[in-house]
Formats: sequence, C-alpha cells, structure tokens
Amino acid sequence: MSGGHRGLNSTSRPEGTTVTARTHGRVRIEDGGKRVRTMLGGIVIADSADVKYVWEKPYYPTYYFPVADVHTDYLVPTGEENRTPSRGTAQLHTVKANGKEAVNAVRWYTGAKIEELNDYATFDWSAMDAWFEEDEEVFVHARDPYSRVDILQSSRHVEVVINGEKVADSHQPRLLFETGLPTRYYLPKTDVRMDLLAPSDLHTACPYKGEASYYHVTVGGETFEDHVWWYPSPVAESQKIAGYLSFYNEKVDIYVDGKLQNRPNTMFS
Repeated sequence: MSGGHRGLNSTSRPEGTTVTARTHGRVRIEDGGKRVRTMLGGIVIADSADVKYVWEKPYYPTYYFPVADVHTDYLVPTGEENRTPSRGTAQLHTVKANGKEAVNAVRWYTGAKIEELNDYATFDWSAMDAWFEEDEEVFVHARDPYSRVDILQSSRHVEVVINGEKVADSHQPRLLFETGLPTRYYLPKTDVRMDLLAPSDLHTACPYKGEASYYHVTVGGETFEDHVWWYPSPVAESQKIAGYLSFYNEKVDIYVDGKLQNRPNTMFS
C-alpha cells in the first residue's frame, strides 16, 4: 500500500540515542531529534526541531522540514515539479530573501509516494547560504548521525614512502578513525620532508573535519599531485589534527611499526 512502512527497525546512534528507522524500498527515514535551520540572505528560511533524516543516497541524509516550520512567505512557486520513482512528486519553489534568489531550491512534497513525507520540504544544500544543527554551522552536506570521527594520539612508528623515497618518519602520529574510511595517519610537519612538498590550489571540505588544503609531492623528478592534505582550522571535534599532514593510504606506501600496510580500495584510489 502506498505510504505504508515496508520495514521498521530500531537502531542506536553513536551518541546513545535509540531511534526507529522506516524503510521504503531504498529510502530510509528517521526522526532527526536536532534543531535544524537554513538561511538565505541573512534570513532564516526554515527552523525546525522536527526534521526528518531521509537517506536519498546511502552516504548521508537529507533534511526534510515540516512545511509548518518553513517561512513560506519567502517561497515562490515555479509551477514545475520534481518526480522520483522512490519519493513521488514534489512542487518546486524558488526562495527569495533580502535580494537573493535560490531558483528551484525547494522541493515541497504534496504527492509523495511515502505518506509521511507529504507536507515536508527539502532545500538544495548548495543554493542556501548557511545551515545549522542547533547552534553549530554545518558544511558540505547534512551530518550522518552514524558517522563518527575519533582521533587518538599515538607513539607508533609511521613511515611514508613515495617512489622509493622516505618522505615522512614519525613516532608521534595522530590516528584518525572515521566511519567507512581507512585509518588516516596525521603527522606533525617537523616529521615530514617539507622540502619535497609544494602547495596545491585544491581545497575540499568535510562536515566532520572542516576545509582541507593540499600539497603536491615531488620525488625523483616526478610530481605526485594532491597526495597530501591538512586542516589549518578544523571544526571543533577534529581540533587534534590542526596543522598535521596526512597522506593517501591508497596512493603511497605506509609502514606502521615496520610493517607495510595494504593499500585500501576506496573512492580515493
């Protein structure tokens, strides 16, 4: 039956909260439990403590706001629709606030195949100016409540070799454990051959760590682009890696206590 729960299961989030997840085919839905806000032009467009986390894709959720918690006077219907096989039909709206526009940035569900999504709206992340969970700004995409970052100081011996040459040697690494990714070894700059590194123009962002800058490494006349990254000013939960450098396990040889580590196969390989 359309809108019926195809599956119910209780799961525990890392912070200890137990929630009931509803599955509808490939779409998973949970109640968020956090206050979420989004802004455009310095104006709060949506503000709710009753958002739903909807996994439209497997890697992280999308925030869905009850329409009652959206300032709809800033929304202009475009007359267009967005249709998906899994979620049904949403009406598209443009956000206009304080001289700024986010065209077709809102999907307002009125004909959802999943009944509990009717009269919920979701916003195009990149079209909005800012997002907040409680009073902390969130970057890049919604945080997955099942993703966790742990950073541990270690005295293990970590060596990094590229193209047969040792480029880092440290007994004071900081090990970063992030859900779904291999262990990352963050090393102080004093333990890295900085004379072999040159700054890159690449910058990326992570909602759990912040904005990363990159280095190229030149060894034996060959340049290995963007093999090293670091976080000059990481978010609060990742402050322990501020100023430390990490190398792609997928692209270099890393030895831990003298043992060569296998190169993991990830999206960065």
